[in-house]
Amino acid sequence: MSNHKVSITDIAKKAGLSTTTVSRVINGKGEQYRISKVSQQKVLEVAKEMRYVPNLYAANLRTGKSNTVALIVPSLSNPFFAAIASGLNAEIRKYGYITIISDSDENFENEKKELEQLSARNIEGLIIVPSGNQWRHIKELYDQQLPIICIDRYFEDLDLPYVSTDNYDGAFHATKYLINNGHVSIACIQGVKESTPNRLRVKGFKEALEQSGIRDYWVVGDDFTIQNGYLETKLLMQQKVRPTAIFTLSNTIAMGCIKALKEENIRIPQDVSIITFDEHPYLDYLSTPLSCVAQPVNDIIRIAVKFLFSKLENKDMNAIKVLLKPKIIIKDSVKTIL
Repeated sequence: MSNHKVSITDIAKKAGLSTTTVSRVINGKGEQYRISKVSQQKVLEVAKEMRYVPNLYAANLRTGKSNTVALIVPSLSNPFFAAIASGLNAEIRKYGYITIISDSDENFENEKKELEQLSARNIEGLIIVPSGNQWRHIKELYDQQLPIICIDRYFEDLDLPYVSTDNYDGAFHATKYLINNGHVSIACIQGVKESTPNRLRVKGFKEALEQSGIRDYWVVGDDFTIQNGYLETKLLMQQKVRPTAIFTLSNTIAMGCIKALKEENIRIPQDVSIITFDEHPYLDYLSTPLSCVAQPVNDIIRIAVKFLFSKLENKDMNAIKVLLKPKIIIKDSVKTIL
């Protein structure tokens, strides 16, 4: 089998037309240059027959456009970010663009290197979930007029567009829900400490407790991983006075928490109640479906993509800073203490 890549010249020879005519038809300019319908049809048929694949790299050089948007997330193994990536890819496809998806592995240096490589590929826009609290590498590209928007995680005091959940509101009301069900001994297993969502969730958790006059509580953990949830739950269950309820700040943390409780023969919710941040379909298939704070993921995706493409279309839009309200979904994992 020949490895020869079919070119416009090959199509022109077989079609009996000039390379200029073939090029114009292939690039969708047949009508503009008044090429006959018969010739246009012949070019397209020959191109299909010869399995012609356009040279997108060469086209990018000619037009200066790549029709490519980059997405960087902290971890594709996290179901929340995997769902974000899938939804964004589908929404971006509607605009005729493709998405290059990169996983920073929750590491700033990885994120910085990935961004350098992606920008060298002539990306036209960037959607990013930052992995830490460093922002200069992102702001530099933004100042160079690359359309950028942060989602989920963002920088509160920086002039960078973002759309996210009102994490404080979600955590505050989730904690209030536990308190209203009689819980006064509550632990919070947090994720990446310096990330904006985590800080605001912890703040909401603490203020809900303090407003209710509860001063003794636990805030433990340092990562949005199953292992973090598992280890911290193991340690919490060794306390002389155990928490009656645990608030996990991601569904991955919740999975580790559930595993640890099962190993200790501690029942949910009879012995310990759980509420988690983030909704996912698998939460309904657990032996005890988990109550959760559901983020408006689809709305976040639509707003982010619409903003990005408005910038790509050169519409004059200010840097948006949008926080959407989450929703508490009540299931079976919280017991009322009388």
